[in-house]
Amino acid sequence: MLTRRKTLGLLTAASMAPAIITPRAAKAAPSLAPQPLIFAHRGASALRPEHTFGAYAKAMQDGADYIEPDLVMTKDGHLVVRHEPNIAETTNVAEHPEFSSRRRTLTIDGEKQTGWFTFDFTLAEIKTLRARERLSTLRPQNTRYNDRFAIPTFEEMIELVSAEASATGKTFGIIPEIKHSTFFHSIGLDPETEFLKIIAAHEYTRQAPLELQSFETANLAKIRSQVLDINPQARLMFLMDDRNVVPADIAASGKKTTFGDLMTPSGLKEVRQFADVIGPSNIDIIPRDAQGAWLAPSTLISDAHAAGLLVHSYTARPENFFLPKQLRNSGTPAERNPAGMIAELRRYLDLGLDGFFTDDPAIGRLALNGPI
Repeated sequence: MLTRRKTLGLLTAASMAPAIITPRAAKAAPSLAPQPLIFAHRGASALRPEHTFGAYAKAMQDGADYIEPDLVMTKDGHLVVRHEPNIAETTNVAEHPEFSSRRRTLTIDGEKQTGWFTFDFTLAEIKTLRARERLSTLRPQNTRYNDRFAIPTFEEMIELVSAEASATGKTFGIIPEIKHSTFFHSIGLDPETEFLKIIAAHEYTRQAPLELQSFETANLAKIRSQVLDINPQARLMFLMDDRNVVPADIAASGKKTTFGDLMTPSGLKEVRQFADVIGPSNIDIIPRDAQGAWLAPSTLISDAHAAGLLVHSYTARPENFFLPKQLRNSGTPAERNPAGMIAELRRYLDLGLDGFFTDDPAIGRLALNGPI
């Protein structure tokens, strides 16, 4: 648990007292946001190692509206913030000889992985590790922050955001993603129950903007009413993977409905029964050819709006490597290209996008509010 002194030292905040926000009444359907929202993808992960206090603090300073923690579970049932339970690439676990015997190979949601997994560690053991830059080839500048940050718990992340909201007077939303729900339940862990307990215990998450994400359908449907009982203004987002992939919970039930099926007009009506928002990739909005060049836009945004759903897409990144071919400059794949990212985002916004995830919220803010 964070102490007030530790949090203040990280943020230079004036107080740990949570910002008080008057809850809005629950609505039968979401109203389309007049100003698109900026979601800090794992924090400002283009500038600091992802899911660290450094990345979150930078994101809040750089104009993000919401901060994203990805949530995975420890052996003793705590929610910690990592993109995946496999922490081989995002921590210094390989340099801890006391954990060498825990390296193993297993399959999660159909993907075979080798590494170290959070559910093989207690929270106390996780706290002996330090975070590292995952994309060290594309973002070598971020490696100078390696080993500076501990792995945060979900509670600590909430306290950090609450402290910055109190210090700045700006309310920051939190947009957590529950990872691999079906898998965690298969090994006797229950991320949804722990999530509900945590958001109910914190005044900030009972009142601040909150948007829960999952690539699965069943967990969103199961806890939707409980989330809204805790925070009436909360929204639920159904994240969308590759169109040919079957969501893990649907696959476990023996059915074959794909994400692509759920992106059709009829599929989107089904999604509206358990979610308020869809989270497709940018490539689902404007497909790309084999060379990465933009093709004609899809109708996904307008179809989703017709079904009463908002659209929050992922992920805008400033390096040439991630941009559509038409917007890359003459630099290397790792070269930062802010103008290209701004042009990419403005194309999606012109199609009616309601919000976007980005690794660099400052550039995202320029796309919204900068010069034309």
